[in-house]
Amino acid sequence: TAAAATTPNVNGVGLEGLMSGLGGLKLGAVTGLSSGIGGTAVDAPSSSSTVGASTPQTGANPSSYNENTAAAAAASQSSSYLKALNESFVTMPTGPDSERARHYTPQNPYATHASYPAAPSSIFENPAVYEKLGTDCLFFIFYYAQGTYQQYLAARELKKQSWRFHKKYMTWFQRHEEPKVKTEDYEQGTYVYFDYETGWCTRIKQDFRFEYSYLEDQLQ
Repeated sequence: TAAAATTPNVNGVGLEGLMSGLGGLKLGAVTGLSSGIGGTAVDAPSSSSTVGASTPQTGANPSSYNENTAAAAAASQSSSYLKALNESFVTMPTGPDSERARHYTPQNPYATHASYPAAPSSIFENPAVYEKLGTDCLFFIFYYAQGTYQQYLAARELKKQSWRFHKKYMTWFQRHEEPKVKTEDYEQGTYVYFDYETGWCTRIKQDFRFEYSYLEDQLQ
């Protein structure tokens, strides 16, 4: 009976040494391992057993395992944050991005003959030209050349002619007569406005309240 209690050896290595040498890999039950040494097959590892897995071993401190898991999660989150921050720096706006674009980018590019102009004439970058254009032409440039330097010049010329842009209705207003009511926040009276949606013409709007909060007043 004393011999049966002796820890079995495999090629001179004790059971404890065998298990520790496998890095904690579980080879079935201890009884299965002991019986396998006697000549029968050793139980195969279960599919869930992995060498060096993060699952806490028997007798491990659960609080230490939880702390390691939380630290790994925090490190992963910090890495994702830094990666997103680096990507945002790559596309960060620069000083030239705030300037009005002067280059021409066709909205609907189409292959044409080489003799056909590929860009607007540079004469349309001259502010003096817009002083000679009619109101209808200025409205056309403003609504159909959006985001261009020409749109800015057309808007500036419309402002010189006492037109005011309404940011809520996205159209231009002009006083038809002096306002009947005028306060610090708004003025009310009869106005002429440009109908760009339904008629492409000017119309009269009576008893209209123009709130100054909707006034585009940054054009110079």
